[in-house]
Amino acid sequence: MAEGRTAGPLAIHAGREAAATLARHGWDPSLFSLLLGASGGPKWFILAALDRYLFGDYLQRSTRPLSVLGSSVGAWRHACLAQADPVAAIDRFAGSYLGQVYSARPDAAEVSRTSLATLDQLLGAAGAEAIAHHPRITTHIVTARGRGPCAAAGGPLLALGLAAAAGANALARPGLAAAFQRVLFTSGDRAGAPALRGFATAAAPLTAGNVRAVLHASGSIPFLLAGERDIPGAPPGHYWDGGIIDYHFDPRPLPAEGLILYPHFRGDLTPGWFDKFLPWRRLAPELVDRLVLVAPHPAFVASLPLGKIPDRGDFTKLEREERLDNWHTCLARGEELADAFAAQVAGRDPLAGVSVS
Repeated sequence: MAEGRTAGPLAIHAGREAAATLARHGWDPSLFSLLLGASGGPKWFILAALDRYLFGDYLQRSTRPLSVLGSSVGAWRHACLAQADPVAAIDRFAGSYLGQVYSARPDAAEVSRTSLATLDQLLGAAGAEAIAHHPRITTHIVTARGRGPCAAAGGPLLALGLAAAAGANALARPGLAAAFQRVLFTSGDRAGAPALRGFATAAAPLTAGNVRAVLHASGSIPFLLAGERDIPGAPPGHYWDGGIIDYHFDPRPLPAEGLILYPHFRGDLTPGWFDKFLPWRRLAPELVDRLVLVAPHPAFVASLPLGKIPDRGDFTKLEREERLDNWHTCLARGEELADAFAAQVAGRDPLAGVSVS
């Protein structure tokens, strides 16, 4: 792998085909036909300003059909993009998330109520219709339908199922399919859904009537949130966080006529949630020929409060005022990422600072 010069606060990784295409055509937004969004909860705050630029400006310059594929907060971010005013949706999302307050020991029902209130703010009055019927953007949302004990809504049975799922996944990632089925919800013409390997993937329609439930399910970590049961238009059962199967995604098998754009929290990819504990499963983005991954540079992350981007642990490890101060700082510092990407797009050398395999 050849390393380009450091591009300020931003690290940009490109596969060989992606780099060659950028070198020939520059950062033309119509080069991208697929946008990826990872799970990660409050990690999204560091990307909020970059999303404002991408969703409200850069990607709006293209008329090419665009597919967006996300799980958990990645899908919630994409729900902003598909609305008439993406920047206003991002601001509603960020404002509501920052305002979340919980009791000392919240149960899954309380966390889900608060999460749904944030989702309602994000969607506004017309968001569900806009997502389901967007003329250019096809939205794909990943969920994980529980099987066997993991179909339980909670309690010892679900705990047993998750422990078994973790063990099976540690032996081989396909073993996770015994506990969870991937259900991919797609707006518009489902024939255009991306081919995701394994896990007995089922396709289901994403409609104005089920957008809210699907987004809530896709971000519902077992025991932390309540999940969703029997989503209309999909196989019956209990639906959980899509990141269980597709935490950061493995983009290698994803079909796309153009390049894949991936604004991400970090410079490598962990396929599924349980793989977080298996570092050998991590994937270098340069191995994906058509992928362009944009992430905070490690030195930038080290300069943030506590030397890290926000995460769910902040709710329990930090006092509320300290958490809010840190998150506000990260939101503001995220402007540096947006400015750096805008400069990259406008620069004379498309590959300046880009890491290429």
